[in-house]
Amino acid sequence: MSNELQNIKNRFGIIGNFPALNRALEKAIQVAPTDISVIVIGESGVGKEFIPKIIHSESKRKHQPYIVVNCGAIPEGTIDSELFGHEKGAFTGATATRKGYFEVADGGTIFLDEVGELPLQTQVRLLRVLESGEFMKVGSSQVQKTNVRIVAATNVNMMKAIQDGRFREDLYYRLNTVQIDMPPLRERKGDIHLLFRKFAIDFAEKYRMPELELEPSAVHYIENYTFPGNIRQLRNLVEQMTVVERNRHVEVEKLADYIPMESHLPMVVNTPNTPKQNDFGSEREIMYKILFDMRNDINDLKSLTSELIKNRGTSDLSSHEKNLINRIYTPETQQNVAPGSLLYFENNSNHNPVVQNPTIISEPDNSYEDIEDIEIEENRPESLSLQNNEKDLIIKALEKHKGRRNKAADELGISQRTLYRKIKQYNLEE
Repeated sequence: MSNELQNIKNRFGIIGNFPALNRALEKAIQVAPTDISVIVIGESGVGKEFIPKIIHSESKRKHQPYIVVNCGAIPEGTIDSELFGHEKGAFTGATATRKGYFEVADGGTIFLDEVGELPLQTQVRLLRVLESGEFMKVGSSQVQKTNVRIVAATNVNMMKAIQDGRFREDLYYRLNTVQIDMPPLRERKGDIHLLFRKFAIDFAEKYRMPELELEPSAVHYIENYTFPGNIRQLRNLVEQMTVVERNRHVEVEKLADYIPMESHLPMVVNTPNTPKQNDFGSEREIMYKILFDMRNDINDLKSLTSELIKNRGTSDLSSHEKNLINRIYTPETQQNVAPGSLLYFENNSNHNPVVQNPTIISEPDNSYEDIEDIEIEENRPESLSLQNNEKDLIIKALEKHKGRRNKAADELGISQRTLYRKIKQYNLEE
């Protein structure tokens, strides 16, 4: 690391040796002697405000004004007046002529923080200043000249803002002559402990309290924390712990109380090329997949059970195992449907009687020669259409009772109201 870079870090209190951080500072030093526009890109709280300070202090404009403008904090109706000034009577409340930031900072540097929040009308005015150095006050027809260097910063995805029509593409490329990227704190794991110690010393001196120290386990914990608020969040954390904590040796359990690791869930990002899906539809598809997977697992378990029965024989099976096997190979419809109903006989006609008879387990001479039939029955593809099966049963019941719906409903084990609804659903009223 060069002496110039180290001197800059010492002057502005910048802590860290992360390569991306060093590269950002080096670019700021290199472009400082020129007048080209610079845009600083980075998340909120990463320290973007240091870059324009470095650029201004290392430029030939260092003895001229340096003005910081938070574009997101100025109301849309007054931002033009703040930036470019206004004439007396230009609007309600304009009781006197006022100079704007571009007029006051003539010869110096303006730092436009959160430039992505500028209104479109103001963006047009700003583009003219960047192109020709000319502007007009609100309510004035006189063109004024200014010699101002602009350094902008934003945490907004500028390409996304351009696609959405919230930011002018020509203004972006005019500001983005040189782009400086500030890395987030989560990528600077080696610098996190250094920053913690720096803040701990500063706040211990400020509040006249002993300095905080991290245990080795706490150091590992804090270095693996994501820090969505970046350096600002870390600074506030140290200040809070300095004032509140009595024990100056911070352990991982205490640190976890302030920044719990599990509280930050992964964020779902919708890319521009990915179509937005219906949440309910996705959940339904997931449930269907789970049910089908469970069905396949059950069939696999039944096949495995049949193999075990063939290999072990009936003599080695306990009574508990025999009961379990009977429960597995007995259709569920027998448990829920009355024995005298049509549904019961319909199900009985489609299954092997050897499988459905629970008494086969108790026969000592049975060697399970029909196990192969069980395996074939369970692996046989079945119709997944419940509606077709239900419709067929209703038709059979109506034919059996010659169209008498009350008798058919009793046969099916359902209410007459349900039967009427099913008949209408399947268009069986003829």
